[in-house]
Amino acid sequence: MATLLSESKSATELVISWEALPDDFQLEDEPVENTGQPLLAGALRESLEISDFIQPQMLIAANFGICATLNEQFVAKAPDWLYIPSVKEILPERKSYTPNLEGDVPAVVMEFLSDQEGGEYSVKRTYPPGKWFFYEQILQVPVYIIFDPDGGLLEYYQLENGRYELKQPDENGRHWIDTMGLFLGTWRGAKEGRTGYWLRWWDEDSNLLPWAVERIEQERQRAEQERQRAEQEREQKEKLMAYLQSQGIDPNNLPI
Repeated sequence: MATLLSESKSATELVISWEALPDDFQLEDEPVENTGQPLLAGALRESLEISDFIQPQMLIAANFGICATLNEQFVAKAPDWLYIPSVKEILPERKSYTPNLEGDVPAVVMEFLSDQEGGEYSVKRTYPPGKWFFYEQILQVPVYIIFDPDGGLLEYYQLENGRYELKQPDENGRHWIDTMGLFLGTWRGAKEGRTGYWLRWWDEDSNLLPWAVERIEQERQRAEQERQRAEQEREQKEKLMAYLQSQGIDPNNLPI
C-alpha cells in the first residue's frame, strides 16, 4: 500500500478533497468487539428521540462510514456514534457520508473502547490514517469523546487551535455540548439486560433525558398520583357531605 504521508509531514501538507464515495469502494470492516456497544449507541439516540431533539435535517448514526479523499485516496472511518447538525439532502438510507460535500462536518464523534489496543487513540499518519488523526486533522471534528464502558471513564476532547484538548467535567461530572444544547455524562444502571456504565444526556436545567422504559414509568407514576389525588378529593367530599347531614343541613340548599 502506498504511503499517504510520512511521519514528518503534517495534515496541512495533505491534499484534502470531499468527493462522493465510489459505489464499488469497500468500507473498512471494523467488527464490534463488545456486544454492549450497539446498546450504548442505541440508548444515546433513544433518549434524544423521546425528547423530540432529533430533527429531519440531522444525521445521528452508529458505526457509520465518514469519508474524505486524501491525496486522491479515499479514506473512511466509522465512529461508534456521531452527530451531524445538518445535511443537504435527507435520505432514508445512507451507506456513507462525505462532510462538506453532503452537509456539515460531524459536531460530535464518539468511540467506545472495546479492546486493550487503544485503536481509537491512533494518531497514525500513514495510509490509512488513525482515527485520532482523521478526526482531529482531516475532519476537524469539534468534540471527540472516548468512553470506557467497563470502567466508566469518559474522556472529552475539544478542538482548540487545531488540536484536541482534554476537558474536565463540571461539578456534576458532566460536559456541556454547545452545538447540541445538552450535557453529556456517565450514569450507572441497567437497561436491556446490561448493567454497568452508560452515557446519558441532561438538558440545560439538569433534567435527565429519559429512555422509553423510564418515560413509561414516569407516566405510570403521574397517573397513579392523579388517581390518588382524585381519591383524596372524593373522600374529602364524602366527609363534608356526611358532616353536613349530621348537622341537619341539606347540601343541595347550600349557596354555590
